[in-house]
Amino acid sequence: MQAIPIAHPAEQPAAVSIPSLGGYPAAVLCWLLSAGVYIAAKWVAPEMPPWGLCFWRLLLACAILLPIVHRHHDAMIALLKSRPLEVVAVGAIGLTLCQGMIYHGLNDTDATTAGIIMAMSPIMTMVLARLVLGESLGLWKSLGAIAALAGMLVIVAHGKLDALVHLRLNIGELWIVGSAFCWALYTVLLRRSKFGLELLPLVVLLLGAGALVALPFHLWEIFNDERSALNGNGLLALAYLAGPGGALMYYLYNKSVETLGASRASMLLYLQTLFVAILAYVLLAESLHDYDLIGAAFIIAGVLLSTVIKPRAVPAKA
Repeated sequence: MQAIPIAHPAEQPAAVSIPSLGGYPAAVLCWLLSAGVYIAAKWVAPEMPPWGLCFWRLLLACAILLPIVHRHHDAMIALLKSRPLEVVAVGAIGLTLCQGMIYHGLNDTDATTAGIIMAMSPIMTMVLARLVLGESLGLWKSLGAIAALAGMLVIVAHGKLDALVHLRLNIGELWIVGSAFCWALYTVLLRRSKFGLELLPLVVLLLGAGALVALPFHLWEIFNDERSALNGNGLLALAYLAGPGGALMYYLYNKSVETLGASRASMLLYLQTLFVAILAYVLLAESLHDYDLIGAAFIIAGVLLSTVIKPRAVPAKA
Protein backbone atom coordinates (compact mmCIF):
# COMPACT_ATOMS: atom_id res chain seq x y z
CA MET A 1 0.00 0.00 0.00
CA GLN A 2 2.25 0.68 0.97
CA ALA A 3 1.22 1.80 4.20
CA ILE A 4 4.88 2.44 4.75
CA PRO A 5 6.25 5.68 3.13
CA ILE A 6 8.57 5.10 0.21
CA ALA A 7 11.96 6.22 1.39
CA HIS A 8 15.17 4.76 2.65
CA PRO A 9 17.87 6.17 4.91
CA ALA A 10 20.52 5.73 2.24
CA GLU A 11 18.79 8.39 0.16
CA GLN A 12 18.97 10.97 2.95
CA PRO A 13 21.64 13.18 4.50
CA ALA A 14 23.20 12.01 7.74
CA ALA A 15 21.15 12.81 10.82
CA VAL A 16 22.20 15.71 13.00
CA SER A 17 23.49 14.85 16.43
CA ILE A 18 20.65 16.55 18.34
CA PRO A 19 17.38 16.17 16.39
CA SER A 20 14.58 18.67 16.76
CA LEU A 21 11.80 17.42 19.03
CA GLY A 22 9.33 18.90 16.55
CA GLY A 23 10.01 16.00 14.21
CA TYR A 24 8.47 13.42 16.55
CA PRO A 25 4.86 14.66 16.28
CA ALA A 26 5.19 14.62 12.48
CA ALA A 27 6.58 11.07 12.56
CA VAL A 28 3.92 9.77 14.98
CA LEU A 29 1.12 11.34 12.93
CA CYS A 30 2.67 9.87 9.77
CA TRP A 31 2.53 6.32 11.15
CA LEU A 32 -0.98 6.87 12.54
CA LEU A 33 -2.18 7.93 9.08
CA SER A 34 -0.29 4.99 7.60
CA ALA A 35 -2.08 2.60 9.96
CA GLY A 36 -5.37 4.10 8.85
CA VAL A 37 -4.61 2.91 5.32
CA TYR A 38 -5.07 -0.71 6.44
CA ILE A 39 -8.43 0.16 8.00
CA ALA A 40 -9.68 2.10 4.98
CA ALA A 41 -8.50 -0.60 2.55
CA LYS A 42 -10.21 -3.33 4.57
CA TRP A 43 -13.37 -1.24 4.72
CA VAL A 44 -13.53 -0.55 0.98
CA ALA A 45 -12.40 -4.05 -0.13
CA PRO A 46 -15.93 -5.34 -0.90
CA GLU A 47 -16.58 -2.35 -3.17
CA MET A 48 -13.34 -1.89 -5.10
CA PRO A 49 -11.04 -4.60 -6.56
CA PRO A 50 -7.43 -4.50 -5.29
CA TRP A 51 -5.68 -3.28 -8.42
CA GLY A 52 -8.28 -0.59 -8.99
CA LEU A 53 -7.77 0.61 -5.43
CA CYS A 54 -3.99 0.54 -5.96
CA PHE A 55 -4.19 2.50 -9.24
CA TRP A 56 -6.50 5.25 -7.99
CA ARG A 57 -4.66 5.72 -4.71
CA LEU A 58 -1.28 6.10 -6.42
CA LEU A 59 -2.61 8.34 -9.18
CA LEU A 60 -4.50 10.68 -6.85
CA ALA A 61 -1.65 10.91 -4.33
CA CYS A 62 0.75 11.75 -7.18
CA ALA A 63 -1.62 14.44 -8.48
CA ILE A 64 -1.92 16.01 -5.01
CA LEU A 65 1.84 16.15 -4.42
CA LEU A 66 2.92 17.12 -7.93
CA PRO A 67 2.32 20.90 -7.51
CA ILE A 68 4.18 20.89 -4.18
CA VAL A 69 7.43 19.75 -5.85
CA HIS A 70 7.14 22.13 -8.84
CA ARG A 71 10.67 23.45 -8.23
CA HIS A 72 12.04 19.97 -8.88
CA HIS A 73 10.14 19.22 -12.09
CA ASP A 74 13.21 19.73 -14.31
CA ALA A 75 15.30 17.34 -12.21
CA MET A 76 12.46 14.80 -12.16
CA ILE A 77 12.08 14.93 -15.95
CA ALA A 78 15.85 14.61 -16.39
CA LEU A 79 15.95 11.51 -14.19
CA LEU A 80 13.00 10.01 -16.01
CA LYS A 81 14.67 10.56 -19.38
CA SER A 82 18.04 9.17 -18.30
CA ARG A 83 16.86 6.12 -16.32
CA PRO A 84 13.22 5.37 -17.23
CA LEU A 85 13.36 1.59 -16.81
CA GLU A 86 14.92 1.80 -13.35
CA VAL A 87 12.36 4.34 -12.15
CA VAL A 88 9.45 2.24 -13.44
CA ALA A 89 10.90 -1.02 -12.06
CA VAL A 90 11.49 0.41 -8.57
CA GLY A 91 8.05 2.05 -8.54
CA ALA A 92 6.42 -1.18 -9.71
CA ILE A 93 8.05 -3.29 -6.98
CA GLY A 94 7.77 -0.82 -4.09
CA LEU A 95 4.35 0.60 -4.87
CA THR A 96 2.31 -1.36 -7.42
CA LEU A 97 3.12 -4.91 -6.31
CA CYS A 98 3.56 -4.07 -2.64
CA GLN A 99 0.23 -2.26 -2.33
CA GLY A 100 -1.69 -4.54 -4.68
CA MET A 101 -0.64 -7.56 -2.63
CA ILE A 102 -1.75 -5.90 0.61
CA TYR A 103 -5.16 -5.13 -0.85
CA HIS A 104 -5.47 -8.72 -2.12
CA GLY A 105 -4.47 -10.05 1.30
CA LEU A 106 -6.97 -7.91 3.17
CA ASN A 107 -9.76 -9.75 1.35
CA ASP A 108 -8.85 -12.91 3.30
CA THR A 109 -7.27 -11.72 6.54
CA ASP A 110 -7.79 -8.98 9.08
CA ALA A 111 -5.99 -5.65 9.25
CA THR A 112 -4.36 -6.45 12.59
CA THR A 113 -2.61 -9.55 11.27
CA ALA A 114 -1.54 -7.68 8.13
CA GLY A 115 0.04 -4.92 10.23
CA ILE A 116 1.99 -7.45 12.30
CA ILE A 117 3.30 -9.29 9.24
CA MET A 118 4.41 -6.03 7.59
CA ALA A 119 6.63 -5.42 10.63
CA MET A 120 8.77 -8.20 9.14
CA SER A 121 9.89 -6.00 6.24
CA PRO A 122 12.93 -4.41 7.98
CA ILE A 123 14.24 -7.90 8.83
CA MET A 124 13.72 -9.01 5.23
CA THR A 125 15.53 -5.87 4.10
CA MET A 126 18.60 -6.78 6.16
CA VAL A 127 18.72 -10.29 4.70
CA LEU A 128 18.28 -9.04 1.12
CA ALA A 129 20.92 -6.36 1.67
CA ARG A 130 23.32 -9.14 2.60
CA LEU A 131 22.46 -11.15 -0.51
CA VAL A 132 22.21 -8.30 -3.04
CA LEU A 133 24.56 -5.63 -1.68
CA GLY A 134 26.96 -7.81 0.30
CA GLU A 135 26.30 -5.91 3.52
CA SER A 136 27.41 -7.59 6.73
CA LEU A 137 24.67 -9.41 8.63
CA GLY A 138 26.44 -10.68 11.75
CA LEU A 139 25.37 -13.08 14.47
CA TRP A 140 22.73 -10.96 16.22
CA LYS A 141 21.07 -9.83 12.99
CA SER A 142 21.02 -13.44 11.81
CA LEU A 143 19.40 -14.61 15.05
CA GLY A 144 16.94 -11.73 14.81
CA ALA A 145 16.01 -12.72 11.27
CA ILE A 146 15.42 -16.33 12.37
CA ALA A 147 13.25 -15.23 15.31
CA ALA A 148 11.19 -12.89 13.12
CA LEU A 149 10.78 -15.62 10.49
CA ALA A 150 9.50 -17.97 13.20
CA GLY A 151 6.99 -15.34 14.27
CA MET A 152 5.77 -14.87 10.71
CA LEU A 153 5.32 -18.65 10.28
CA VAL A 154 3.31 -18.83 13.52
CA ILE A 155 0.95 -16.14 12.23
CA VAL A 156 0.60 -17.53 8.71
CA ALA A 157 -0.05 -21.05 10.04
CA HIS A 158 -2.41 -19.73 12.74
CA GLY A 159 -0.25 -21.39 15.36
CA LYS A 160 -0.81 -24.91 13.97
CA LEU A 161 2.33 -26.91 13.16
CA ASP A 162 0.41 -29.38 10.99
CA ALA A 163 -0.69 -26.48 8.75
CA LEU A 164 2.98 -25.87 7.93
CA VAL A 165 3.68 -29.56 7.38
CA HIS A 166 0.75 -29.95 4.99
CA LEU A 167 1.06 -26.42 3.54
CA ARG A 168 -2.46 -25.45 4.63
CA LEU A 169 -1.79 -21.74 4.87
CA ASN A 170 -4.04 -18.69 4.75
CA ILE A 171 -3.86 -17.18 1.26
CA GLY A 172 -4.49 -13.68 2.60
CA GLU A 173 -1.52 -13.79 4.91
CA LEU A 174 0.69 -15.17 2.10
CA TRP A 175 -0.25 -12.12 0.01
CA ILE A 176 0.86 -9.89 2.92
CA VAL A 177 4.15 -11.81 3.22
CA GLY A 178 4.69 -11.21 -0.50
CA SER A 179 4.02 -7.51 0.04
CA ALA A 180 6.57 -7.32 2.85
CA PHE A 181 9.13 -9.03 0.60
CA CYS A 182 8.43 -6.57 -2.23
CA TRP A 183 8.92 -3.67 0.18
CA ALA A 184 12.24 -5.09 1.36
CA LEU A 185 13.38 -5.67 -2.22
CA TYR A 186 12.31 -2.14 -3.15
CA THR A 187 14.33 -0.73 -0.25
CA VAL A 188 17.47 -2.57 -1.33
CA LEU A 189 17.04 -1.60 -4.99
CA LEU A 190 16.50 2.02 -4.03
CA ARG A 191 19.69 1.96 -2.00
CA ARG A 192 21.63 0.48 -4.92
CA SER A 193 20.12 2.81 -7.53
CA LYS A 194 21.09 6.10 -5.82
CA PHE A 195 18.84 8.23 -8.00
CA GLY A 196 20.30 11.46 -6.59
CA LEU A 197 16.92 13.20 -6.23
CA GLU A 198 15.48 14.69 -3.05
CA LEU A 199 13.03 12.48 -1.16
CA LEU A 200 9.67 14.12 -1.85
CA PRO A 201 10.19 14.63 -5.62
CA LEU A 202 11.40 11.02 -5.84
CA VAL A 203 8.26 9.90 -4.00
CA VAL A 204 6.09 11.73 -6.54
CA LEU A 205 8.00 10.24 -9.47
CA LEU A 206 7.67 6.72 -8.09
CA LEU A 207 3.98 7.24 -7.33
CA GLY A 208 3.42 8.12 -10.97
CA ALA A 209 5.46 5.13 -12.15
CA GLY A 210 3.53 2.86 -9.78
CA ALA A 211 0.18 4.14 -11.08
CA LEU A 212 1.33 3.54 -14.66
CA VAL A 213 2.22 -0.09 -13.90
CA ALA A 214 -1.02 -0.63 -11.94
CA LEU A 215 -3.20 0.57 -14.84
CA PRO A 216 -2.99 -2.65 -16.95
CA PHE A 217 -3.91 -4.74 -13.87
CA HIS A 218 -6.90 -2.48 -13.23
CA LEU A 219 -8.00 -2.70 -16.87
CA TRP A 220 -7.74 -6.49 -16.62
CA GLU A 221 -10.09 -6.36 -13.61
CA ILE A 222 -12.58 -4.27 -15.58
CA PHE A 223 -12.35 -6.65 -18.53
CA ASN A 224 -13.19 -9.52 -16.14
CA ASP A 225 -16.17 -7.60 -14.69
CA GLU A 226 -14.44 -6.86 -11.39
CA ARG A 227 -15.77 -3.32 -11.42
CA SER A 228 -15.87 -0.82 -8.60
CA ALA A 229 -19.25 -0.27 -6.99
CA LEU A 230 -18.43 2.61 -4.69
CA ASN A 231 -21.06 4.10 -2.42
CA GLY A 232 -20.58 7.08 -0.12
CA ASN A 233 -18.51 5.11 2.40
CA GLY A 234 -16.29 3.70 -0.35
CA LEU A 235 -15.64 7.14 -1.82
CA LEU A 236 -14.79 8.42 1.65
CA ALA A 237 -12.30 5.58 2.16
CA LEU A 238 -10.67 6.23 -1.23
CA ALA A 239 -10.43 9.95 -0.41
CA TYR A 240 -8.60 9.04 2.80
CA LEU A 241 -6.25 6.63 1.02
CA ALA A 242 -5.23 9.27 -1.52
CA GLY A 243 -5.21 12.33 0.75
CA PRO A 244 -4.45 11.94 4.48
CA GLY A 245 -3.30 8.33 4.10
CA GLY A 246 -1.35 9.03 0.91
CA ALA A 247 -0.08 12.51 0.04
CA LEU A 248 -0.12 13.91 3.60
CA MET A 249 1.49 10.77 5.03
CA TYR A 250 4.39 10.96 2.56
CA TYR A 251 4.80 14.68 3.19
CA LEU A 252 4.93 14.20 6.98
CA TYR A 253 7.46 11.41 6.66
CA ASN A 254 9.65 13.67 4.56
CA LYS A 255 9.46 16.34 7.25
CA SER A 256 10.27 13.87 10.04
CA VAL A 257 13.34 12.66 8.12
CA GLU A 258 14.54 16.24 7.71
CA THR A 259 14.35 16.95 11.45
CA LEU A 260 15.07 13.56 13.06
CA GLY A 261 17.29 11.93 10.47
CA ALA A 262 16.31 8.86 8.48
CA SER A 263 17.37 6.27 11.07
CA ARG A 264 15.30 7.70 13.92
CA ALA A 265 12.32 8.40 11.68
CA SER A 266 12.38 4.87 10.25
CA MET A 267 12.65 3.21 13.68
CA LEU A 268 9.30 4.77 14.60
CA LEU A 269 7.76 2.59 11.87
CA TYR A 270 6.92 0.00 14.52
CA LEU A 271 4.31 2.39 15.91
CA GLN A 272 2.31 1.53 12.80
CA THR A 273 1.69 -2.03 13.99
CA LEU A 274 0.39 -0.76 17.35
CA PHE A 275 -1.83 1.83 15.68
CA VAL A 276 -3.24 -0.76 13.25
CA ALA A 277 -4.22 -3.04 16.15
CA ILE A 278 -5.90 -0.20 18.07
CA LEU A 279 -7.77 1.21 15.05
CA ALA A 280 -8.85 -2.25 13.89
CA TYR A 281 -10.24 -2.99 17.37
CA VAL A 282 -12.11 0.32 17.59
CA LEU A 283 -13.33 0.71 14.00
CA LEU A 284 -13.54 -2.85 12.64
CA ALA A 285 -14.24 -4.76 15.87
CA GLU A 286 -11.22 -6.98 15.24
CA SER A 287 -9.48 -8.73 18.10
CA LEU A 288 -6.01 -10.17 18.50
CA HIS A 289 -5.71 -13.94 18.21
CA ASP A 290 -3.38 -16.04 20.33
CA TYR A 291 -1.20 -16.79 17.32
CA ASP A 292 -0.99 -13.05 16.53
CA LEU A 293 0.38 -12.36 20.01
CA ILE A 294 2.87 -15.24 19.87
CA GLY A 295 4.01 -14.31 16.39
CA ALA A 296 4.29 -10.63 17.33
CA ALA A 297 6.47 -11.56 20.32
CA PHE A 298 8.89 -13.45 18.05
CA ILE A 299 8.97 -10.58 15.54
CA ILE A 300 9.62 -8.00 18.28
CA ALA A 301 12.39 -10.20 19.67
CA GLY A 302 13.88 -10.43 16.19
CA VAL A 303 13.75 -6.68 15.72
CA LEU A 304 15.42 -6.08 19.08
CA LEU A 305 18.16 -8.61 18.36
CA SER A 306 18.79 -7.04 14.95
CA THR A 307 18.69 -3.35 15.87
CA VAL A 308 19.40 -2.88 19.58
CA ILE A 309 22.18 -5.35 20.34
CA LYS A 310 25.46 -4.18 18.83
CA PRO A 311 28.34 -6.56 18.11
CA ARG A 312 31.32 -6.18 20.39
CA ALA A 313 34.08 -4.20 18.72
CA VAL A 314 37.23 -6.21 18.07
CA PRO A 315 40.34 -4.22 19.08
CA ALA A 316 42.75 -3.62 16.26
CA LYS A 317 46.07 -5.41 16.42
CA ALA A 318 49.14 -3.30 16.99
